[in-house]
Amino acid sequence: MASIPNALWVERLQLTNFRSYASASVTTDAGPQVIVGANGSGKTNLLEALSLLSPGQGLRRVPFVDLARAAGDGGFAVAARAHTLAGPADLGTGLVPGANSRGERTGRIVRIDGTAQSGSGILADYLEIVWVTPAMDGLFTGAASERRRFLDRLILCFDHGYRTIAGRFERAMTSRNRLLADGVRDNAQLSGFEQVMAETGIAVAAARLEAVAAMRAIVEKRRARDPNSAFPWSAFRLEGTIEDDLSGMSAVEAEDLYAKTLRDTRERDRGAGRTLDGPHRSDLIVEHGPKALEARHSSTGEQKALLLGLVLAHAELLTERQEGAAPILLLDEITAHLDVHRRAALFDEILRLGAQAWMTGTDADAFSALAEKARFWGVNEGKIEALP
Repeated sequence: MASIPNALWVERLQLTNFRSYASASVTTDAGPQVIVGANGSGKTNLLEALSLLSPGQGLRRVPFVDLARAAGDGGFAVAARAHTLAGPADLGTGLVPGANSRGERTGRIVRIDGTAQSGSGILADYLEIVWVTPAMDGLFTGAASERRRFLDRLILCFDHGYRTIAGRFERAMTSRNRLLADGVRDNAQLSGFEQVMAETGIAVAAARLEAVAAMRAIVEKRRARDPNSAFPWSAFRLEGTIEDDLSGMSAVEAEDLYAKTLRDTRERDRGAGRTLDGPHRSDLIVEHGPKALEARHSSTGEQKALLLGLVLAHAELLTERQEGAAPILLLDEITAHLDVHRRAALFDEILRLGAQAWMTGTDADAFSALAEKARFWGVNEGKIEALP
């Protein structure tokens, strides 16, 4: 792999039969990009296409078949010329229309410089993409699963093997739950899955603890640099039995203890219809640092500021680890719940990071502070055009 460049950015984006776009093309620069349009015009669809240049299901996490334009042939394509961790590259992904010989839809395809890849995981070697969507506004008040997913997505940006470990844990847990539901009591069958759960579950918890520690360090650095930031610093911790165990014992000891817990709670879990112990039950607790108040009790505006503070800290951490290459930021309807002061502070942070940030909104005036520093685009009925 070539040496890491100073910036990660998408130079050209082309869409075919993607969501509301029959065909669209954008060619731009490495600076901030502002996408303006009415609600329902396709602004978020554009960001969703960009999010598919990273591993996973994109920012909406929907089945790939749902990304195809309703009036199209059932497939879609997203192609980009990008400046990446490996140097300039042509990245492509999409869904082939139709089904295979067995009548099954295939997963999305990925190509790097025209060469087909075995999966989307390879994209992590090229671009780092971080996003904020309106759906994340309820992060601190919603279910713990949303906060775990948020943390896991942060981890994936600097531990590309984490997805494999977490996937092995989920598959082993699903198999154990199925055996319990079927009334199986054979120790050998259950122990095999429980051992995999113990090994991978402890690895998942350890990776989360490491990520939280790294985030704490960067938050403290940001706090020292700007104690009166418009985005208040956060205090956060992982709350869970396995995380507590890891704080006082070795990973091997924690594995043995978790395996024993799984053996001892089989009948309880059989009755519950699910596994009640493990990293899938942990929670990320976030506090408004200056107020020493749990984020879920903060105002809507404060929660938005806390969320952006966490995302900006994560982006700064990635920039440090990538020798100055800031991740691409996708910020959907980002000015909602932000006053003029916080908007200006956000734009200053983006410019300081040197990130290519794609931001959407309904009102161009909300981005007026970027008038001479960003490209502006108008979106209307599946068409994209540069604005003066």
